[in-house]
Parts: sequence; C-alpha cells; structure tokens
Amino acid sequence: MRSFAPLIGLLSQIPDPRRREGRLYRLPYILLFSILAVVTGGNSYRSIETFITVHRRRLNAAFGLRWKRAPTHTSIRYILQGLDPNDVEQVFRRHAAGLLDGATRSSPRTIALDGKVLRGSFDNFTDRKAAQLLHAFDTKAGLVLAHIDIDEKSNEIPAAQQLLGELDVARTTITLDALHCQKKPSRPLRKPRRRRSSN
Repeated sequence: MRSFAPLIGLLSQIPDPRRREGRLYRLPYILLFSILAVVTGGNSYRSIETFITVHRRRLNAAFGLRWKRAPTHTSIRYILQGLDPNDVEQVFRRHAAGLLDGATRSSPRTIALDGKVLRGSFDNFTDRKAAQLLHAFDTKAGLVLAHIDIDEKSNEIPAAQQLLGELDVARTTITLDALHCQKKPSRPLRKPRRRRSSN
C-alpha cells in the first residue's frame, strides 16, 4: 500500500531486538499493525493479536504478505518491550517532520507544549507513580511532533527546555502552561547581610 510506504521505510530503521533465526514476522509490519490496532481502540497485546487475526487476509493482500496466522500476544509483547524507546521516538519525529509540507514549515507556526499523565501507567503493587510525558503539538498541522519523558523526581520545566533544544523552533510561537512562567535564577541567591551591632 503506497500511502504507508514512507512510514514502513522509517519503521524499518528501528533495530529488531530478536535473534535473526527468530524473525518469523517482519518488524516494520508488526509495528504498523500494532499502531493500527491501537488507533482503532486496542489497548493490550491481546487486542493487537485479535486485530491482526481478524484482518489478516486483508492485511496480507494490502501489503503483499503471506502470514498464515497472527503472532501471539506474548510474541508481540516481547518484541515491543524489547525496542529502544529512543529509537522509536526518533523514527516518529522523522515521520512527523515528513508530514509537514514546505508551506507549513516556511510559514509561522505555533507549537504547544503540554504535559500528560499516561492513564493506567501507575502501579500500586510496586509503588510506581504514573508516567508523565511532555509532547510538542503543531497546532496548525494538527500533528504531534515529539514526546519526552518527564523525570519522576522532576517536573515539566527541564523537560520543556530539553525538548525545545531538540526541535527546530525558528519562526515559531511556543505556548506553555503557567508553570513555565517562573523565573530561573541566573546566579545563586545572595546570603542575607548580617546586621552590625550598634555597640
């Protein structure tokens, strides 16, 4: 399917965590079908397996594959959990950049930085807090350009500074929450002067 060709090409650049002899299903298509499953409401590894099972014949026909069955949900979990998140993020940033046409890039843009808590990411059993992400959203293109993790012991401010340093924000208006209106001291605070005694 031609419309997916650029994305499949980018997904092919993500290193495969499996051994060569264990690659029955090609990684770019596992990733693409996982994305399609999530977009259509899937929220688990089993739902990804179900999506591929239900649509396997149409997916084979559309992408020239010969899958006789869907990979098991345990295989999908092993593959997805074995990926390097940084490799995946860089590929999706390149994909987002490719979706922005020349006109959008050259005209003034507005990028909104906003933090989000990942629903269901907390774990009371292991006392793990909910994961937080900061994303950059191009309001004109209606496109998420990038994500970055917010450190559990920190907040959005250093994450926003890092994300802005990684993006091309020339001729761009950046909007942020009121949290970012704080002034960051450029030098250490002065110690209060001691009062001299009058004696």
